[in-house]
Amino acid sequence: MAERGQLPPPAKRLCCRPGYGSGCRPGQRAGGAGPGSGALCAGPSSAAAAAALGLLPLGKTQSPESLLDIAARKVAEKWPFQRVEERFERIPEPVQRRIVYWSFPRSEREICMYSSFNTGAEDPAAAPGGAATAPGGAADAAAAADESRLPFRRGIALLDGGCVDNVLQVGFHLSGTVTEPAMQSEPETVCNVAISFDRCKITSVTCSCGNKDIFYCAHVVALSLYRIRKPDQVKLHLPISETLFQMNRDQLQKFVQYLITVHHTEVLPTAQKLADEILSQNSEINQVHGAPDPTAGASIDDENCWHLDEEQVQEQVKLFLSQGGYHGSGKQLNLLFAKVREMLKMRDSNGARMLTLITEQFMADPRLSLWRQQGTAMTDKYRQLWDELDSSNRPHRTVFTRAIEACDLHWQDSHLQHIISSDLYTNYCYHDDTENSLFDSHGWPLWHEHVPTACARVDALRSHGYPREALRLAIAIVNTLRRQQQKQLEMFRAQKKELLHRGVTSITNLEGWVGHPLDPIGTLFSSLMEACRVDDESFHGFSDFTENMGQCKSLEYQQLPAHKFLEEGESYLTLAVEVALIGLGQQRIMPDGLYAQEKVCRNEEQLISKLQEIELDDTLVKIFRKQAVFLLEAGPYSGLGEVVHRESVPMHTFAKYLFTSLLPHDAELAYKTALRAMRLLVLESTAPSGDMSRPHHIASVVPNRYPRWFTLSHIESQQCELASTMLTAAKGDVRRLETVLESIQKNIHSSSHIFKLAQDAFKIATLMDSLPDITLLKVSLELGLQVMRMTLSTLNWRRREMVRWLVTCATEVGVYALDSIMQNWFTLFTPTEATSIVATTVMSNSTIVRLHLDCHQQEKLAGSARTLALQCAMKDPQNCALSALTLCEKDHIAFETAYQIVLDAATTGMSYSQLFTIARYMEHRGYPMRAYKLATLAMTHLNLSYNQDTHPAINDVLWACALSHSLGKNELAAIIPLVVKSVKCATVLSDILRRCTLTTPGMVGLHGRRNSGKLMSLDKAPLRQLLDATIGAYINTTHSRLTHISPRHYSEFIEFLSKARETFLMAHDGHIQFTQFIDNLKQIYKGKKKLMMLVRERFG
Repeated sequence: MAERGQLPPPAKRLCCRPGYGSGCRPGQRAGGAGPGSGALCAGPSSAAAAAALGLLPLGKTQSPESLLDIAARKVAEKWPFQRVEERFERIPEPVQRRIVYWSFPRSEREICMYSSFNTGAEDPAAAPGGAATAPGGAADAAAAADESRLPFRRGIALLDGGCVDNVLQVGFHLSGTVTEPAMQSEPETVCNVAISFDRCKITSVTCSCGNKDIFYCAHVVALSLYRIRKPDQVKLHLPISETLFQMNRDQLQKFVQYLITVHHTEVLPTAQKLADEILSQNSEINQVHGAPDPTAGASIDDENCWHLDEEQVQEQVKLFLSQGGYHGSGKQLNLLFAKVREMLKMRDSNGARMLTLITEQFMADPRLSLWRQQGTAMTDKYRQLWDELDSSNRPHRTVFTRAIEACDLHWQDSHLQHIISSDLYTNYCYHDDTENSLFDSHGWPLWHEHVPTACARVDALRSHGYPREALRLAIAIVNTLRRQQQKQLEMFRAQKKELLHRGVTSITNLEGWVGHPLDPIGTLFSSLMEACRVDDESFHGFSDFTENMGQCKSLEYQQLPAHKFLEEGESYLTLAVEVALIGLGQQRIMPDGLYAQEKVCRNEEQLISKLQEIELDDTLVKIFRKQAVFLLEAGPYSGLGEVVHRESVPMHTFAKYLFTSLLPHDAELAYKTALRAMRLLVLESTAPSGDMSRPHHIASVVPNRYPRWFTLSHIESQQCELASTMLTAAKGDVRRLETVLESIQKNIHSSSHIFKLAQDAFKIATLMDSLPDITLLKVSLELGLQVMRMTLSTLNWRRREMVRWLVTCATEVGVYALDSIMQNWFTLFTPTEATSIVATTVMSNSTIVRLHLDCHQQEKLAGSARTLALQCAMKDPQNCALSALTLCEKDHIAFETAYQIVLDAATTGMSYSQLFTIARYMEHRGYPMRAYKLATLAMTHLNLSYNQDTHPAINDVLWACALSHSLGKNELAAIIPLVVKSVKCATVLSDILRRCTLTTPGMVGLHGRRNSGKLMSLDKAPLRQLLDATIGAYINTTHSRLTHISPRHYSEFIEFLSKARETFLMAHDGHIQFTQFIDNLKQIYKGKKKLMMLVRERFG
């Protein structure tokens, strides 16, 4: 903890040793040895000491422990050394040595606790915010890497590597050097370590490494473990003041002068200052009797606690808080809270002190006052951290109100005292069967209290190192809960008809036990599981402790012999499982706020995860059966009751666990439980409201309005998981599949989740290693059809994928399924989907091959597809006409019908692009006259302005003119007026004109008659009309462009006029027209001098 390279703090008490006997010469204490005498720590009792330390197995000591060592060990644990000195006038030196020897800590467990975050003695999941990780794989590797970097592990490595040297114990002070081996980028360093201790606790540490941290550095660990593991190799001296008392004046002077000589650069100024003060009779130093000794041990007034660098604790918490939303900071704070719990469990007073320091830093955070001024709600991250200080997120219960309640909590109740202090507390003559009776029918004690508060007592007892007392209270609480459960069942049965008739439910507990800030169910479960864990808690050897550190993941559980207050055949394990099931099945209102709702989900999943680690035997299966039956029959007290409140927490996750656990043993009960849990009333438009006429009955303020469930998507996914689990299990069972399908259709409201279930069912039904399960395939199809109906009128980005999948599924079911979806297409698909995906896929070769259809079946299916196509074309000709024509190609009547639909829609509902596309299709299929007809209809919808020379329809216009030209003069003459009317773009018109004059129209005209073979004249219709329109378009375009022309477009404009001249010259008087046109431009736009100069240069 913040080891700094400074001198140890001055001694807290002054030492002035009396006790020179009349027979002792100056310089020698009574019973003492000669000056400077030292001894190895172990002495003659080394074997006994080793056995006490655990270095030898119990029962294997070489000789009995001496009375001196037994007494010295007890004194060293309990008495400050000053009290020993004051109590006895003369203390023989051997006695002093043994007291000093036994005063150093003997357990490595505390050294580990003060030099690492997790000793491994606790279940990792029990740490606040923690979660147990599965053994094996990358998680274990990462954990091992992290653990190896802990100061405790590094300290062990330094010790094992022989890096500890020069170890010396002087009184209650241990010093030594620890060599840090050279690394790739750092040279070898030697650290000077000093440790003070008192009553088996390290009270201060210093290290020259300069490391600043909450925990002891690796060098302090290495030196401490050296003293614990190798006491016989540590030279032990009495406190330095004792040695000084044994010196005469000459020896003292020599001692001081040598000390100054060796360290003159460091101590000479201090030595001179002290000498001046001592020689001055009126100085303060001469007013005090005795002198300080840093090696003399503790005074009577000193607090006996392990060294905790409070400043570093404050700094670390402040640092973590300042990091805001960074996920690592929250983890570090949670580890600090876990360290507090660990200390409290060891009954270390620093636990409470550390918690106080953390709380003070929270309260001192400047953002709290800022948020208060701004009225900002506390963030979810800080809600989580406040939770560790026993906070609650409900508006009417804050961290402060809960803290005040905790202050009022007392332990003086005699019934409570008897429960926690004795395994024999019973009353077999007690016959009070009221709700709050003190004993049950067996005479076993009960404890009636607000459940989270009662469980907080259990947690407090565990946390402060009273596991046996915690276990006794936990058993009383669980027995109370089981008794209440039975009473509630009886009460509901008496009122069942009335409640079910009215369709109402009551919530008896506003604060759910799972997800509660105090985690009552988790506390009871952990307490009972610890009691049945196969774990050697006695730590016969402290070195074994270090070897076992971090191995708690491999612990197993056993059903220990029945406790006095358990039913026959029950154990702590069965009790733990039962209380977990009771808590998970409790009906409880979903709390407000994102953090509280996430906590409900997270805690439920954590508890179920712990339950899944337990292998079920016959005894546990009986408990599962018992609780499942109760949950189904317990009415308003159960989340699986017949009627639940609209806003009660859903049971999907819990029911999935119950289902998988019960299925091998009682399938009927498993399905009944899971099917009951499928409901999600919060999404129902009309859900039963609460009964407001009785206390604790709640109703939604607005019954048909969805409350703010921030975790709704997660809840819906869990509902989907439950349904999928049932579908998988029900494969091959027609009755079960039908029941599950009905439940899905009734309770699941999300199309994406139903689609997932449909896909899951399809995969399960068509596994490669077995024949398809036709019933499950039908379930898959039914779910797919439901998805189609749900998403037909809503936008869904996965819609095309869903439609394609449905056709695949229907194909697997059989030809009748395909025929059915085509017959009822209007309830399932849009016209576009029905023609472009459904009918097209059905009529594909791959489908025919997959279904092994004969000719008759193929024709029947094709007939259905053509009927669908025509219906779609009638309903949506714009998007379906082309698909309909394609699908009807092989049936003359259907094809003609589709063509007529197109013609009927052409004048009103279809765009020119759609008509051009169908026209091109007709030409491609060998219907040029029909293509021409559709092209002329398309031209009537088109309008190209003068500046749209890159419009996508230009290619269609050119194609239509080319088609007309190829058909003959009459067709061309008919379409040119349409072109002139629709197209105002000069370049497009000139291109059409040029093409029409290059070749003779129609190599073969109508009825196979050859045309005359003459080129069409530009002086006669229809080309004269086209030529005039083209010239007019050039004139209009020229004036439009000149209105806003800029100099950078001048050269482009000149080229445009050159193309215009080519068109003008096609007319017999074109030269004159163009000259007049240019002259006109010069006159009108004479202000554009530079441009007109360019016009003159090019055109005269």
